[in-house]
Parts: sequence; C-alpha cells; structure tokens
Amino acid sequence: MNIFSKSIWLIVFAVTNLVHLGAAQPRVNASLGRSEYIEVEPNVKLHVTDLGEGKPVVLIHGWPLSDAMYEYQYNELVKNGFRVIGITLRGFGKSDKPYGKYNYDVYADDIKAVLDKLKIEKATLGGFSMGGAISIHYVARHNSAHVAKLALFGAAAPMWTQRSDYPYGFTVEAVNGLISLSETNRPQLLENFGGIFAASETSVPKGLGNWLGGINLQASPYATTQSLIALRDTDLRPELAKIKIPTVIFHGTKDKICSFDLAKQMNAGIKGSTIVTFENSGHGLFIEELEKFNAELIKFAK
Repeated sequence: MNIFSKSIWLIVFAVTNLVHLGAAQPRVNASLGRSEYIEVEPNVKLHVTDLGEGKPVVLIHGWPLSDAMYEYQYNELVKNGFRVIGITLRGFGKSDKPYGKYNYDVYADDIKAVLDKLKIEKATLGGFSMGGAISIHYVARHNSAHVAKLALFGAAAPMWTQRSDYPYGFTVEAVNGLISLSETNRPQLLENFGGIFAASETSVPKGLGNWLGGINLQASPYATTQSLIALRDTDLRPELAKIKIPTVIFHGTKDKICSFDLAKQMNAGIKGSTIVTFENSGHGLFIEELEKFNAELIKFAK
C-alpha cells in the first residue's frame, strides 16, 4: 500500500468512526419529560405550565382567565429557584372545554388529579379571585393534600354574594344580571369587568389590559356562565376553620370586584392567617403592584 492509499484509508476510517460515535450518543429529551397537558378524567385534559426546579409553587387563575395570567410571576419564581406549576381549569384557556359540571368540587378534584400525577409535595398553593376560592375549597376538601402553604390573591371568598347575614360583595340580583349578560353579550360582560378591574384607568397599562382581555376570550362561553353561577351560590364560610396550614391574604384596598371586606372575613375565619395590603391596587394587584406582589409571594413561599 503506497503512502497516498494509506492516507485515504486513514481518512475514511476516521470519518466512519466519527459518524459511529455521533450516532451512538442518545438524545436527551429537551422537555425534561414534562407534559404540557395532563388528563384528569377520560376525555378531559388540562393545560399545565410547569417551569423551573426547586420548591413547588402551584398557581390557580381567576375567572375567566387561564394560567397565562401568571406570565410575570413565572419569570421571577423560576429565577428565584422555584418550580412553578400553573394549572388552567377545565373550560378555560388551552384546557379542554367539555360539556358537564363546572363547580368548585369539580375544579378542586381536577387540581388534585394534576398534583397526584406530578407527585407534588409540600407546595405553596396560590389562587387569584375565583381561583382563590377554589384553592380554599381544595385545601378543605382534600385535607391539604400536596400543599403546605396557602396564598390568596384578591380571592372571591368566603362568599362573593350578599346574604341576610353577610352584607359583603355583589347582590344576588346583580350577579343574575351578569349571568344573563354572559348568555347574550359576553364581550360586553368582559368589557364591563375590565372597566372595574384596576384601581384607576391608568394603573394597568393599556397593552397589559388588552392582553388580559384576549385571555378572557379564550374561555368557553358555557364555562364562563357556569362559573358565575358557582361564584353566586358557593358559601365557603364553614370551610375557613378547616384551613390549618400557613395562609397569607394578598388584597388590594381599592378592589371593586372583591372588596377588601372579603379579605377581612377570610382573615377572621382562617386561624393564624395574615393580610398583605396592596394600597395602590384594585383587583389586578398581580400587575398593578407587580414587584411587590412577586417579592411578597417569593418571601412567603420560601
């Protein structure tokens, strides 16, 4: 074999081995094995945002939003060493929208199914508005399964509508009007709520307001209406005493959708709970006072 032939043979041998070595290396899954959709019952999958590593924080959105509302919480929680899991309830956002029951029992059981499958333990559970009410119900109904702390953000609890022994919140007649509007002019309903969402016309920038409005429109019309019925009818007052885990209540003092009176009622009913007041916020405290909201949530979750 001459020198030229020997050189060619060595080049072919080297290239062949490089190809072989490259092919032999298994590909690491980019997703880390986490699924964006989790089945909670046959034919019903929920959209789940699952980001980061570390102590888990589970976030439940309000009516009629989705887990996308927590975009600016996700970033900070991940950067501060948490695993954050945002669950979109059935009927909203990118989750399935089946016909059937939409109430706090169903929502709480769906949350448990997700946390069961993800094998989450000792999480901080946070819920906004209706999601706060559902989070209270989850802890009471499932005896704090998977959860070590509870954070309530402008929660629509312990009850969103007035009774003879409960003079807080909307009147039942007013909510009946909202239900009727949901069935006849849902965009107008959402526009009306947008008008009272913030403390003032300028406390939520227009772009962020439009972004939230787009999320609202992703909701199922049926789920939107059925959830209003659940908000009107559900009384969580008996469940407050069942909350035995550390609880913090974030609430805007200028909230027009869930008045600050509701925060006082929750604080009185949940033993050992504390209130963090957001003096410059209405219902949109997670945006109106974003830096304070994130800092207080991180401090509580740690």
